[in-house]
Amino acid sequence: MSLAEFVHLHNHSQYSLLDGACRIDDMLKTAEKMKMPALAITDHGNLFGAIDFYTKARKHKVKPIIGIETYVAPESRHKKAGLKGFTESGYHLVLLAKNETGYRNLIKLSSIGYTEGFYHKPRIDKEVMRQYGDGLIACSACLHGEVARNILNGRLDDAERAVREFLDIFGKENFYLELQDHGIEEEYRVRQTLKQIAKRDEIRLVATNDCHYMKREHAKAHDALLCIQTGKLLSETDRMKYNTDEIYFKSAEEMIALFSDTPEAIENTLRIAEACSLDIDLYKNKVPKFPIPTGFETLEDYLKFQCDQGLRVRYGEPRPELEQRLNYELSVINRMGYAGYFLIVKDFIDHARSQGVRVGPGRGSAAGSIVSYCLGITSLDPIEYGLLFERFLNPERISMPDIDIDFADRGRDEVIDYVTQKYGRANVAQIITFGSMAARAVVRDVGRVMSLPYGEVDAIAKLIPNEIDMTLEKALEREPELKKKYEGDERIKELIDYSKVLEGLSRHASTHAAGVVIAPGPITDYAPLYKSNKDEITTQYDMHGIEAIGLLKMDFLGLRTLTVIDDCLHLLEKNGISVDLDHIPLDDPEIYRLFTRAETVGIFQFESAGMREYLKKLKPTVLEDLTVMNALYRPGPLDAHVIDTYIECKHGKRERAYIHPKLEPILRETYGVIVFQEQVLKIAQELAGYTLGEADILRKAMGKKQAEVMAKQKGIFIKGAAGRGLDKKTAERIFEQIETFGRYGFVKAHSACYAYIAYQTAYLKVHHPIEFMAALMTSEMSNTDRIMELRNECERMEIELRPPDINRGFGHFSVDSKAILFGLTAVKNVGQSAVDSIVAVREKGGPFKDLFDFTSRVDLRLVNKRTIENLVMSGAMDSIGTHRAALLAAVEPAMAYGSGIQRDIESGQSTLFGDASPGELARPRLPDIPSWSDMEILAREKESLGYWISGHPLDTYREIYDCFVDLKLGEMENAADNMKIKAAGILSKIKIQASRAGKQFAVLSLEDFTGTGEVIIFSDILEKRRLLLKEGNAVLVFGSISVRDDKRSIKGDDMTLLDTAAREYPVALRVRIENALDDERRQAMLDSLSQNPGESDVIIEQNGNGKRVVYKSTRYRVNPNHKLLKHLKNILGAENIRLQPLTNSATKRS
Repeated sequence: MSLAEFVHLHNHSQYSLLDGACRIDDMLKTAEKMKMPALAITDHGNLFGAIDFYTKARKHKVKPIIGIETYVAPESRHKKAGLKGFTESGYHLVLLAKNETGYRNLIKLSSIGYTEGFYHKPRIDKEVMRQYGDGLIACSACLHGEVARNILNGRLDDAERAVREFLDIFGKENFYLELQDHGIEEEYRVRQTLKQIAKRDEIRLVATNDCHYMKREHAKAHDALLCIQTGKLLSETDRMKYNTDEIYFKSAEEMIALFSDTPEAIENTLRIAEACSLDIDLYKNKVPKFPIPTGFETLEDYLKFQCDQGLRVRYGEPRPELEQRLNYELSVINRMGYAGYFLIVKDFIDHARSQGVRVGPGRGSAAGSIVSYCLGITSLDPIEYGLLFERFLNPERISMPDIDIDFADRGRDEVIDYVTQKYGRANVAQIITFGSMAARAVVRDVGRVMSLPYGEVDAIAKLIPNEIDMTLEKALEREPELKKKYEGDERIKELIDYSKVLEGLSRHASTHAAGVVIAPGPITDYAPLYKSNKDEITTQYDMHGIEAIGLLKMDFLGLRTLTVIDDCLHLLEKNGISVDLDHIPLDDPEIYRLFTRAETVGIFQFESAGMREYLKKLKPTVLEDLTVMNALYRPGPLDAHVIDTYIECKHGKRERAYIHPKLEPILRETYGVIVFQEQVLKIAQELAGYTLGEADILRKAMGKKQAEVMAKQKGIFIKGAAGRGLDKKTAERIFEQIETFGRYGFVKAHSACYAYIAYQTAYLKVHHPIEFMAALMTSEMSNTDRIMELRNECERMEIELRPPDINRGFGHFSVDSKAILFGLTAVKNVGQSAVDSIVAVREKGGPFKDLFDFTSRVDLRLVNKRTIENLVMSGAMDSIGTHRAALLAAVEPAMAYGSGIQRDIESGQSTLFGDASPGELARPRLPDIPSWSDMEILAREKESLGYWISGHPLDTYREIYDCFVDLKLGEMENAADNMKIKAAGILSKIKIQASRAGKQFAVLSLEDFTGTGEVIIFSDILEKRRLLLKEGNAVLVFGSISVRDDKRSIKGDDMTLLDTAAREYPVALRVRIENALDDERRQAMLDSLSQNPGESDVIIEQNGNGKRVVYKSTRYRVNPNHKLLKHLKNILGAENIRLQPLTNSATKRS
C-alpha cells in the first residue's frame, strides 16, 4: 500500500473550543482513508485533546504528532497588554513534539501559558521557549504569526529578526517557515516574502492547511460556530469571520496541486512526520509514595497489618471464609501494585473522620471489597449484602481501581487541603471536564445565530427525543414530523444540516465537580495545567486522559445530605440526645411506613415526584427494596418497565419466572428480575463457568453495546453453559435475558450504600423530625424555592416555623421549644460575622432588652444599619419591640445612641456603677406610629428574607386559588410539554424584553404556596394585560407548559387578577350550614350576600336533624370576592365556605 505524500501538520480539533469543528475521530478516519502516514493536532494554546488523539491515532495506525498552536506574547508573558494595532493578545506559532523531551516541554509551555501568561489567551514568550525549546519543531504559523504579521505591516527587518530568534531558539533543523494558501490575498504576499527569506537563508519551508473543519461544505456551519463563540448573528457584518471556505481537511492531492511551485514544502511535511516519534507511556501506574511506618518492610506488609486489624474490628474473631476472602483480595491488590493506593485512601479518610468530617458509607463498586470495609474506606458489609470484589477490581485486567468518596460538603475542601499539604501543592490538582453541544442544545444555538424565530426553533428542538446519546441523525430516523419539516422547509434543513456538523463538539471547559489527581511529583511532569476564568487550576487532560497516563485519580464528592445528618446530630446532642446512626435497626417498620406513604421530602435519592409514586406502589418492607429502587429509577429501566415488573412480582401479581432452576438463588432477592450488574457476573459464573473476572469483561461489553465483543461472548457463554448441562436453546434464552437487562443493570454496591444513607435520613425524619427539618432547612438556606417547599412540609408535619430571633436564634436554623427557629444568616445582609457578634454579646450579657440596648452592645462595625433594618423587617426583633414599623423608624437614632454609648465606654466616661456621666447621650424613645398592615408585614419579610414566614399574600385568595388552579408551581417539574394549565401566584419579578424582531415580551416570576415558576407573556397578551403587570399583584394565568432542556416555564395565553377571577369566569359559591342558624347570624349572612351582587350562583347545603338538603338560591347571585368570602367565613366558619368551578376552560362569562 503506497502512502500519501503529504501530512497535515496544522489542525484544530473540537478542543480549539468553539473554533475547531474537526472531531478527532473524523480527522483520524479521514487521514487513514487518505493513507496519510501521520497527523498532527495543534489546538489553540492547549493540549486538551492530546491523549485522546494519541490513543485513537494508534488504533487507526496513523502516527500521532502532538502539538499546539501557541500564543507568543509580543514582549514578556508577564506584561498583560496587547500589541498596538494588533487585535490578538499574542502571535501564533506552531510547536510540534519530536520526542518525549519535546512532549514534556510542550506540557510545561502550555501550562505556563495558562498559569503565568494568560491575557485573553494563554500566552508564552521567548524566554520560556528558550528554557523549554528542546525536542520541539516550530513552524511560523498563519497570518497571525510574528513573521507573517511583520511582513504584512511592511516591517521586513522585524520579520527577519523574528526568524533569527526562532532559529536561535530551536535550531536550523527544527524551524520551518509555514506556507498557507486559502485563497486569501494577504497570504500570497506573505508566501512570496517567505520563499525569498527561505532561499536566501537556507531555511526550510513547509506547506500546511489551517484545518478548522473537515469538508468545504462545512464552512457555513463553522461560521455559525464562530457566531456561537462570539455571541453574534450570521447576519451581522462586524464580527469575527474567516473570509474563505478553504480551511478544510484537504486531500494530499489537493495540497500537492496547491503548492506545485514549492514541492519541497510538501516533502517537508513528511520530513517533519519522520522526525517526530513520540511514545507516551500509557496505563502504567504513577502512584505517589506512601511513607512506610517503622517496623514494616513493604507497603504490602503494612496493608496486611491494617486489614487484619480491621477484620477483627468489623467481625470480631473472623471466620475462615472471611480470612480467605480478605487474603484473596489482598493477593490481587498486591499483584497489581495497588497497596499504596489503598493506604493513601485510608489515610485521608482517617484524617477526615478525625476532623469531624462525615464520610459516606461508600460509593460505586468499591463497597464490594472486604479490604475497603476492613480499612474503613467503606461502611457496608460486602459479605452480608452479597457484593462482589471483581466488579470493583478485575483480576483478569489490570486497571487502576476507582474509589470515589462522599464527604459532608462543608468538609470536602478541608480533606483536599490535607491531601495537598501531604503530597505537595504542585503535585495535586483538580481535573478538567468539557461540556459538549448535545442535539437539542446545538439546534437552539444555531437557530439563534441564524435569527430564526424562537418559537419555531423551540418547536424543532422539542421534536428531538430527550434521551442520552440522542443524535440528530437518530432523531430524523425516529421522528416523522422532524423529517417532514427537514425535507419540506429549506430553512429548517439548513438549521439541522449546520447543527449536524457542530453536534457533539466541545463547548466549554470547566472544573470537574469532584475529580482530584495526586501525582508522585509536580503535575506538570505528567500533564499540562489549565486556569479557568474563575482562577481555578485544573489539569488540561480530562478524567479519561488522566487515567490513561497512569495518574492516581479520585472523586472527592461533597454530599449535602451528610452535612444535614451531621447538623441534625449536633442539634440532638445540644439537647442531650445521642444517636449512633451506624448501629440503628434496619427493620424499623415506622421507617418503611414513611417510604410507603411517600413522605420522602428531604430523603436522600427518594424525593422526586416520580420516585414517590413508585414508592406508593412498591410499599417497601426491607432495605433491599430501597436498594432496588435506587437501581431501577433511571431512564433505561423505566423505559423498559423493569420497575413495574419488580413491583408486580413482589406483590404476587406476576409469577416469578426463572428460565433455569440455577437462576433462582441468584435472582431470588429481586423476584426473578435482573437488577444488578453483580447478578450478571454471578449468572455467567454459575451457569457458564466464567471466572468473575471474565464475567466482568462480559458485563463491560454489554454496557458499552460492543456488538463484536458480544457476539464472541455469546459463543463463549453457550459453550460454557453446555459444559454445565444446559441445552443450547436454554443457554441462548438466558444470554438474551442478561443481554437485555444487563444493559440497564446497576452496581449493587453503589445502590446499597445510597439506600443505606436514605434509610439513615428517613430514621432521623421519623424519630427526630424537628431537628431533621431544621438541619435540612439550614442546608437549603440560599434556595428560596426549596425553603418554601420545606416550609410546606413542616406544615404537613405540624411543625411550627418561627421567624428569626436575635434573643434565641443562631446563624443556622435551630430548635426552640418544639418549633423551628429561622436562622439569622437567612436574613439578607446579615453575614456570619454579624451573627457571631450578636450571639457572643447575648451569651455574655444576657438577652437584649430593646433596640437601644442592642445597638449599645453589638459591634456596629459588623452589625450595620442595613443589617439592623433587615433584622427588624424579618421579625428577628419582635421580641424587643412593640411593632416592626416603630422599630424600623428608630434604627438611625438607635445607632447614633449605640455609637455614643460605645464611645463613652471606650473613653472611660461611664461611672463605676454604670451611672450616666454628664456627657452621656439621652436614651431615645420608639416613635408613636401606626403598625404595618398584614400585607406590608409580608412584603417586608419577602424583602429581607426572600420568602414569607408569618403568612402568604395568597392566603387572602385561598378559595379562589383552590377553585381555579390545576397546577401548583412546586409541581411544575412533573408537567408534560404543551399541557394546558391554570396557575396563580404573586408577581415577584417582571422583566420586559424585546425580541430580535423588535416585539416586546415579558418574563415573569410567579410565586404560589408551593414554589416559583417562570411565565412568558408574548406581545399580543402583553399589550392586552400590561396594566396587570405590577410586582405584588396576585394573578391567575391561563397557558401551557413549555419544556426546554428539562427546564419548564409557562407560556401565558391570558391572565387576570385573582381577586376578579371569580367575577370574570364561571364559578358558584357553595355555603354549608350546619344545623339551624340563629337570627343574628342568618341575617348577617344574608346581608353579606345582598351587598355583593354579581353573576355567580349560590349553592346552599343545609345539614340538620340527620338530613342533608342542597339547593340553588333563587334570590341571590353574587360577586365572590375575597371580602365576601372573609365575611362569610367569620359568620359560618372557614370550613363551610368554598368556591366551585363550573368549567375547566379559560372561557369568560358571556
